[in-house]
Amino acid sequence: MRKGALALLIVVCGIATLAAAGEPEGVVGLTRDEALKLGEMMYRRGVLPSGEPMRALVQEDIEVDGTMFSCESCHLRSGMGSIEGTVVTLPTCGSWLYKPLVGREMKRQSEERLPHWLNPPPFRKAYTDRLVARAIWAGKDPDDRELSWVMPRYKMSTRDMEILVYYLKNLSSEFSPGVDGKTLKFATVIGDDVSPEDREAMLGPLEVIVNDHNGQMRHEERRARHGPFNMEERYSFYRRFSLAVWELRGPRDTWPAQLEEHYRREPVFALLGGISGGDWTPIHRFCERNKIPCIFPITDYPAISASDWYTLYFSKGYYQEGAAAARFLRRRQDLARNIPVVQVYRAGPAGREAARGFREARVTMELAPPVDVELAQDQPLGEPFWGRLVAEHAGAVVVLWLAGGDLDGVERLGEEPRPPLVMASATLLGDAPSVLPAAIRDIAYVTHPLSFPKDEERSRLVTRRWLQSKGLPVTNFEIQSKMYFLGWMLAGMVKSMRDDFYRDYFLERVDMMRDQYYSIAVYPRLSFGPGQRYASKGCYVARVADGDPPALEAASEWVIH
Repeated sequence: MRKGALALLIVVCGIATLAAAGEPEGVVGLTRDEALKLGEMMYRRGVLPSGEPMRALVQEDIEVDGTMFSCESCHLRSGMGSIEGTVVTLPTCGSWLYKPLVGREMKRQSEERLPHWLNPPPFRKAYTDRLVARAIWAGKDPDDRELSWVMPRYKMSTRDMEILVYYLKNLSSEFSPGVDGKTLKFATVIGDDVSPEDREAMLGPLEVIVNDHNGQMRHEERRARHGPFNMEERYSFYRRFSLAVWELRGPRDTWPAQLEEHYRREPVFALLGGISGGDWTPIHRFCERNKIPCIFPITDYPAISASDWYTLYFSKGYYQEGAAAARFLRRRQDLARNIPVVQVYRAGPAGREAARGFREARVTMELAPPVDVELAQDQPLGEPFWGRLVAEHAGAVVVLWLAGGDLDGVERLGEEPRPPLVMASATLLGDAPSVLPAAIRDIAYVTHPLSFPKDEERSRLVTRRWLQSKGLPVTNFEIQSKMYFLGWMLAGMVKSMRDDFYRDYFLERVDMMRDQYYSIAVYPRLSFGPGQRYASKGCYVARVADGDPPALEAASEWVIH
């Protein structure tokens, strides 16, 4: 029997059962939550409820493991579809599948403002549960047209199919919380460990961005009500923005409960910006738990994860500097692969994160981990300490995750026997590279995660003029410029969503952005891609050049592999 005929036979046998199946709150004896959890596993990971991988046919007769071609890989997490080259993957979510697919503008016109004889024919008819199953099993659309063989034909039982169809029917079927017919609700989170100046540097620009957007909305709303029908769609999907300020106070272990209470009182679509002087993990976990996007918080201590979805950071903070230093050392041809390394850091969050990034990058590259020398917060340093360090770790590279005030006596490293190389962090050292003594500058390198001032002039000018035009004094330019970028990006993201206000789709619109150079003042560029949650991928390694005053100059490219 030919494989196509066999697939159709499976459909005929399975659809009769599927037509009678399904209940409002569950399917095949499962509760709603159980069915959605199993359907999500099939859709995102290509794994059946049994735990076995789904099986599928591609190119008519090639059998593959379904985990290689999960539904999410093409139709995306939201089910809103994607475009890759000449391959257009249409939406598979409930809000799209179960209605005829026509030009969205003409659909609204024909329903509301045009005579029925101008109704356009549908591109395809609406799916039903049975037709969705047939499309997955046999690759046929509601008009009996064969789908491209880019779309795998999946092999699964009728019961498993019912679970998957139930999941698709509920996927992006209703707007996410925080959206109504007129407003898109946002919040920003502010910890009580932030200075008043930095709080205002983050919040001031963000409030201006929201107010500016809403100041334009009266025109959009009027056009939607009274504009010509051929422009109706352009204006009808706009929403006003609202911004709640969620203040977090007290011990960090109480923050999750505070966040839950804020959210219970006022559900929001996403968190914008936000600022905290310490670990962002409590907020990160709250967002993962409630599936709330958090866009570009101001933090040097992001949660480091390869799989979490809902928080988008500017960078990995101090962790990223540590990883960059490890990769830079690995690339040095004059250093042996097995050269010993010792890293010195204070027992605080900054030093520990940089040291962790360095250590984990070394392990990833299959290099020996460094020797860690963790200093107590009140432990004094001086020439005797550095003398002992050199004696105990002769010939080792010395990595210093220390602040400028911790370098008392470090010039001892310039005496024989000298370490082959010394590394430090420009962020921890502060703005003045001259804190590195002249005696070790010929062997010293520093990580520098931001643009060099000479490379920022154009983008800094744009941000400064915007701040000036809004009556915002320049206080903390790095924070203010990051919020300017967030506002610039937000406008395009929301507009591109049209009326598909789903949180996962909101994040997918970010994933599809091109690399940004011009609108971000403090980084050379920000890069985006599917599932990438740290937009700044690079870090310079720099030298302290002689001069009056001494200045940093790049000793590496921006991205260090």
